Amino acid sequence: MSTKKLITIIGPTAVGKTALSIAFAKAYKTHIISCDSRQFFKEMTIGTAVPEPEELAAAPHHFIQNLSIHDSYSVGDFERDALSTLAGLFATNDVVIMVGGSALYEKAVTHGLDEFPDVPDEVIDTLNNELEQDGLDKLVTELKEIDPEYALTADLENPRRVIRALSVYRASGKTYSSFLGRKKTERDFEVIKVGLEAPRPTLYDRINQRVDVMLENGLLEEARELLPYKNLTPLKTVGYQELFPYFEGDYGLDEAIRLIKRNSRRFAKRQMTWYRKDPEVNWFSYNTSHTEIVRRVEELFMEPK
Repeated sequence: MSTKKLITIIGPTAVGKTALSIAFAKAYKTHIISCDSRQFFKEMTIGTAVPEPEELAAAPHHFIQNLSIHDSYSVGDFERDALSTLAGLFATNDVVIMVGGSALYEKAVTHGLDEFPDVPDEVIDTLNNELEQDGLDKLVTELKEIDPEYALTADLENPRRVIRALSVYRASGKTYSSFLGRKKTERDFEVIKVGLEAPRPTLYDRINQRVDVMLENGLLEEARELLPYKNLTPLKTVGYQELFPYFEGDYGLDEAIRLIKRNSRRFAKRQMTWYRKDPEVNWFSYNTSHTEIVRRVEELFMEPK
């Protein structure tokens, strides 16, 4: 068994992962890798709940606002870059922390990406044309019909994810979900998964409060500046995509806020559906003290000092 350990902290949005990751980083005097794909982009700060400056200063962080929304960056790119960063960090650290709510990005690092069939360009082109002509809702309906298992966990507000799943089905005749979990790539470090959970009413209250704080901190102004770039993939994100129609007069601010909160809650539900399928996660209540969680993980997994 490797002496190098990656402690990955997962859970739904607004459950308290950032604070716990800092507690672990301080306990082991180590670095934090973010696998939150929404926090990669320097133009998106408030709406993605980027850690506060004092939080970023509490431990060295990687993959926080390291890209522009104009950059092309895939989960495969992240797997490559994160593994390279980990190799460097493990040269001087026995433990590294990873945290974030992007389940696919976390899985890419811990287990490797699944292998999917090649999809002809014309299939993608056809789906993009259907998206432009008929809208995303129609594609989502089709995905739910042909692959309800994947639709339960997919980010259905993200056109790229929906088109990817449909393209695999149209090209191969097999569902996207049927290709998931076939392959696990062995890593040269041990993975310890720590999950935070909260009762649904509590979590939903925390999400609603977080949205209110984002608005107080200037989310409207941040999103308004990004309106010219609304069609870029990074901006197909909860917190921004609901505000763009408001700016364009499609509905009022109250409706935009309602949609942000609703879609954030739906996102959290999908996150938990995904994470609950992973038997490797060690779950803790959101209100367990950080000291207690660090102690329990050390007792269970760490070598005697």
